[in-house]
Amino acid sequence: MLKSLVRLAATAAMAALFAGSAFAAEPLKEINISYVESPFNLQTIVMRKQELLEKEFAADGVKINWHTINSGAQQAQAMAAGSLDIGGVMNTTSILLANAGGNPVLIAAGVSRPAQTYAIMGKAGGPKTIADLRGKQVVGPRGTVLHQILAAALVSEGMTLSDVEFIGMDLPKAQAALIAGQTDAALLAASLKIKAEAAGATVIATGDGLVNPVLVVGVSKAFADAHPDAAARVQRVNKEATAWVLAHLDEATEIGAKEQGIPLEDGKKLAAWGNFTDTLTEKDIASIKDDIKFLNDNDMMKGTVDVEALMLPGALAGNAQ
Repeated sequence: MLKSLVRLAATAAMAALFAGSAFAAEPLKEINISYVESPFNLQTIVMRKQELLEKEFAADGVKINWHTINSGAQQAQAMAAGSLDIGGVMNTTSILLANAGGNPVLIAAGVSRPAQTYAIMGKAGGPKTIADLRGKQVVGPRGTVLHQILAAALVSEGMTLSDVEFIGMDLPKAQAALIAGQTDAALLAASLKIKAEAAGATVIATGDGLVNPVLVVGVSKAFADAHPDAAARVQRVNKEATAWVLAHLDEATEIGAKEQGIPLEDGKKLAAWGNFTDTLTEKDIASIKDDIKFLNDNDMMKGTVDVEALMLPGALAGNAQ
């Protein structure tokens, strides 16, 4: 009887092993990737418009499904739900929060360091310097690089977030409130920043010199583990798209401006602020670690994340595959 039970258990274990192997070996049929235009993600726009991923995986019969999801947090949520494999463009804050919350999202490649794209802006006739913000109302999105820029700017003048009245608000509403004069200052980015300045608002400070914002290509750990070759190929296509953008910046800017429905002159400004990249550096790693401190200090995250462990092979400069 005992021998029979042992044989039965062994048979069941082998069946489970083969079933697991069959599941792991199941060919990839589709890749779900987010399409994120803003702030001015020329690599992603070019990648989609020129169907670079579709061409890369055509011979394998792998379908590429693009999903328009601008929020990094929502991309992470979609990955947790299994409906998204690749976060086309994510901010590192969203990736940190996802990992801290038990949703493992890795970094496959760099996208940009658009420090000048993000700004603290004062209303027309309102505050013009960081020091002028003391006691003033500032609106903008919480838990973002903009929020972090505000905190860093205040610290540079011996202040903290408690020295202003900060109200959480999404970007379009923040811009509208600023232009209408309903708030003293707002945290804005990209074309919203350009339009607010054209309407009379003042750029008080950008992220340049205060924070090193890093936008990256994210990948679900489950996808990276199950399909490492596919993840590496997406990484390679992102590198090719970046090289094309840098070699044909005027043409890429025209494509991006048309896609976003903005004047070409605005597109040129955004492209100049892009600081496009396909890999991260040690400085970026240090910046992401600063993000962890900011999130903890402002009760947006508990604990820490092993930043180096988030990097896929080839994501760091000098470690290209």
